Amino acid sequence: MSSGFGLNGGVSRCFPFWQEVLACYVVNTNAEDDSGKRKCVPVLEDYYECLHHKKEATRVRALQHAYRKAEAAHPRDDAPKAGAIRNLGLLDKEEDTKAVLGK
Repeated sequence: MSSGFGLNGGVSRCFPFWQEVLACYVVNTNAEDDSGKRKCVPVLEDYYECLHHKKEATRVRALQHAYRKAEAAHPRDDAPKAGAIRNLGLLDKEEDTKAVLGK
């Protein structure tokens, strides 16, 4: 499991969660009865989330999907036209060159 040492020699980012898991197991289980482990499921989920970030990634994907869906449903009214895009000098290049050089 977690060694407790981070990349730079200090405490790892998930070590406090691991300590909570161990404390929960110590308090809720004994040598004869392991049924108390069920009480530790939320703490264990927090530890796994710290390690793998699966819930966070799922939440981010859902937010990105909702944002893209809303953006597609309501296109911008003030979006620039193709002729107005000149910042790269690719469209209407000759006119921009003349304007800059003053010819």
